[in-house]
Amino acid sequence: MPTFYTVLLYVIIFLYGIIIGSFVNVCILRLPAGESLIPGSHCTSCGHRLAWYDLFPLFSYLLLKGRCRYCGAKISCQYPVVEALNGALYVIVFMANGISLQSVLYCLMASALLVISVVDWRTFEIPPACSLFLLGLGVIFCILDRASLVGHLIGLVCVSGVMAILYVFSNGRAIGGGDIKLMGAAGLILGWKLIILSFFVGCILGSVIHLIRMKAVKADRRLAMGPYLSAGIFICALWGEEFIGWYLKLALGS
Repeated sequence: MPTFYTVLLYVIIFLYGIIIGSFVNVCILRLPAGESLIPGSHCTSCGHRLAWYDLFPLFSYLLLKGRCRYCGAKISCQYPVVEALNGALYVIVFMANGISLQSVLYCLMASALLVISVVDWRTFEIPPACSLFLLGLGVIFCILDRASLVGHLIGLVCVSGVMAILYVFSNGRAIGGGDIKLMGAAGLILGWKLIILSFFVGCILGSVIHLIRMKAVKADRRLAMGPYLSAGIFICALWGEEFIGWYLKLALGS
C-alpha cells in the first residue's frame, strides 16, 4: 500500500504536470501558426486577454464550466484533456522510473511528444521546434550517460537514416521529413536498441489503430505517424529494457 507521503508526492507531480500541460496547449495552438509562445493567453473567440485567475490549469475550466468568463463562448475540451493527460504522463514516468533526473528529462520528453502527437494528428506536420527540443534533451542524455555515448550516437542515425533513404527513394510519399527528425532526436535520447524497438512498436500501433479507424469511422488512408511513433518512444523509454530482456530470455530459453 502506498504511504501518505508517496500519494502526496504523486499529487504534487500531477499538479506540476498540469501546469506544464497548460504550456503544452499553448505550443499546440501557436507552433503550427508560427506564433510566438511568449505573449499572454487570450480567448480565441473574443480575444480578451485572460487574467491570472483564469489560468489555473484544469481547475479554471471546471470552475468556468467550460466557457469564457468574458464572452461566454465554449472553451475547447482540448485544454483540460491535454493538461490532465500531461499530468498523468508525469505520474506514470515517476512511478515507472523512480525519482531521478532521468525521470525529469523523460517528463519533458513526454510533453514534447504530446505536442507532436496533437499537432501531427491535426496538420500532418511535426513542429521542427519540438524535434529540436528533443535533440537538446538527447545531448543532455549523452552527457549524463557518457559510458553509452556510442549507443546514443548510433541511435541518432540507425532508424532515422533508414527512414531518410526511404524518403528519398519514395520522393516523400512513404514517410514524412518530420518523422525522420523525430526518430533521430529520440534515438539520441534512447540509444539504438530502444529506438529500434520504439519504431516497431509505433508502426504496429499505427497499423492496427488506423485500420480500426478506417473500418469504424471511415478514416482516410493518409496516416499521421507522429502520434504512434511518439507512443512507441514513450512506452519503450519506460519499459523497453524489460521487454527486450523478456524477449531474449524467451528466445534463448526456446
